[in-house]
Amino acid sequence: MNATTRHAFPTLLRFALLADAAASAVTGLLLVFGGELLRDLLGLPAQLMFYAGLSLLPFAALVGYVAMRDQPSRPVISAVVAYNALWAIDSLVLLMSGVVTPTWLGTAFVAAQAAAVGMLAALQFAGLRQAA
Repeated sequence: MNATTRHAFPTLLRFALLADAAASAVTGLLLVFGGELLRDLLGLPAQLMFYAGLSLLPFAALVGYVAMRDQPSRPVISAVVAYNALWAIDSLVLLMSGVVTPTWLGTAFVAAQAAAVGMLAALQFAGLRQAA
């Protein structure tokens, strides 16, 4: 890898992707292995948390892989941004839908992770534009 290659991948974008990979992996593991324990505390169905967490694990691996590449694929990064934006929106829709009845802590958990994922999507989008 040379200096030119490194400049083609802005630091902001790499940081946002690595943060996303780490947060997705940690959250995925928490939801997969702790969903039953968190069910009463958050007021969210354990099965919902399990499958949401399970979906995050391959996503975290993909995002981590993309973040470590010298020249990542713009379409893949765009897909990551879109996935994150949809995750954030869907999380808020879930809270407003009435399909689940979370506790105040569950509402705060879902809203906080939606905000964090939305922020990561915004940082990734800004980093992608920087790379253009």
